Amino acid sequence: MMRALMPNLPNWINESLAERQQADLIRKTVVLDQAQTAHAQIDGKPYIAFCSNDYLGLANHALLKKSLKKAVDKYGVGSGSSHLVIGHTSAHERLEEDIAAWLGYEKVMLFSAGYMANLGAVTALGHKTRDVVGDKLNHASLVDGAKLSDSRLRRYLHNDVSSCERLLKVSSEGSLLVTDGVFSMDGDMAPLSELARLASHYKSLFMVDDAHGLGCLGRSGKGSLALADMSASEVPLLMGTCGKALGTSGAFIATSKVMGEYLTQFARPYIYTTAMSPAMASVTSSSVRLLQSAEGDDLRGRLADNIAYFRQKMQAFPLELMPSETAIQPILVGDSSIALKMSEKLRLRGVWCTAIRPPTVPIGLARLRITLSAEHSLQDIDALIDALEYSLLDK
Repeated sequence: MMRALMPNLPNWINESLAERQQADLIRKTVVLDQAQTAHAQIDGKPYIAFCSNDYLGLANHALLKKSLKKAVDKYGVGSGSSHLVIGHTSAHERLEEDIAAWLGYEKVMLFSAGYMANLGAVTALGHKTRDVVGDKLNHASLVDGAKLSDSRLRRYLHNDVSSCERLLKVSSEGSLLVTDGVFSMDGDMAPLSELARLASHYKSLFMVDDAHGLGCLGRSGKGSLALADMSASEVPLLMGTCGKALGTSGAFIATSKVMGEYLTQFARPYIYTTAMSPAMASVTSSSVRLLQSAEGDDLRGRLADNIAYFRQKMQAFPLELMPSETAIQPILVGDSSIALKMSEKLRLRGVWCTAIRPPTVPIGLARLRITLSAEHSLQDIDALIDALEYSLLDK
């Protein structure tokens, strides 16, 4: 069909697609028929979803929906321009102030997505005379930012402080050390205190991508830094997303006033991209306040209980559950075709969990990336356990 529609398509396009198909690596879009909840409607069929990043169940929260309706009436739906032209509204300004107060930073800058925030910060701070030193399993956006910056990218062994120090020793002063706070595919956490110590010793900037930690971890949901009892002075740049535990969309960089001024002048995805919806900025402020409330504490407690319950139930299975205490609970499968078959068997039992395959994860490390939410009931988790047991049957 593709050849018929585009007769002049280069051969390598079709060859690349065929190679991925043969290796069971083709990806497809799934169409959700309803709001983002723990119980999904896909192609007219009900499923319990265990692959969303809506860790606290806020994406369909009644308070946030009510807040959004009010914000749309006041601000409309689009910003119409970049922050530096005429797209920065009082809703954006208030959200920046709310996040800064929540996390203890002087300055917050909003971006349209986490990928854009990382791209903006790393490309602005990287340079051919300075290195970017990063964890081997850092998110793709951090890797791409380093490549686009013309910096030399040095990657240390995953969560290996000694490996990191060896690279910092031979890197130029003023290099950028970057890591995920919670790793999106493994669910484990970075040794932030030790990395911050190295960054200080070797006069490097330290940046943490805490997309999967903020909202879920630490006092008031302040994330990986709070869990490690660290402050803004130890992590000069913090990236956070709004589309995961916060339940909305967009992202931000939290930093100092001086660094914020630098990024305003040199972070191209900030300068040349239309600002996030002002209505979404307004509702995200409501989410930030909710996270600091008693309800936020309750949601984090329910999520922690679900994680503990799932891991306890999994002890009886001959499956390799990776070492994670976060909402991300990957089951290592290895072979991509086996991961796909297991995912399909889960669907037959009413459980939706996508198989994660290369290049998202290294070759030979395909997995079922189970993600838990405060919205899941213990009965939902029991259904997942039953489906996993069914997936092991040789049918």
